[in-house]
Amino acid sequence: MSTSDLPSLNAVLNSTSAILLITGWFLIRNRKITLHRICMVSAFLTSTLFLISYLYYHYHHGSTRFQGTGILRTIYLSILGTHTVLAVVILPLIMLTFARALRNDLTGHRRIARWTLPLWLYVSVTGVVVYLMLYQL
Repeated sequence: MSTSDLPSLNAVLNSTSAILLITGWFLIRNRKITLHRICMVSAFLTSTLFLISYLYYHYHHGSTRFQGTGILRTIYLSILGTHTVLAVVILPLIMLTFARALRNDLTGHRRIARWTLPLWLYVSVTGVVVYLMLYQL
């Protein structure tokens, strides 16, 4: 695998994370706690692999400029901006959510997971959208 393959890998990892997050949410809604834990740990690991790959790619390749113009550029920059800000915000939220689950503080876990899940899902999905707009348009 070359460095040029990493954006596609990153999109797959983000997609996988999003699917695992949604699946984990459905599982906890159906009180399938063990399967929920497996999905959420898998989403965490998938997102961690994404972050490693993303940082490696940008360290070796640098930035890729969006080539679109007009309203498409405005849409892209809006998505990228919210994605970037929330990607920074979500890291400590994920860690706190996991820490509460590991300590068996289920009340605290549920309280913060209500915020963590939609933000994490947004970051994962918009990561794929950014990839599609940057490399497939």
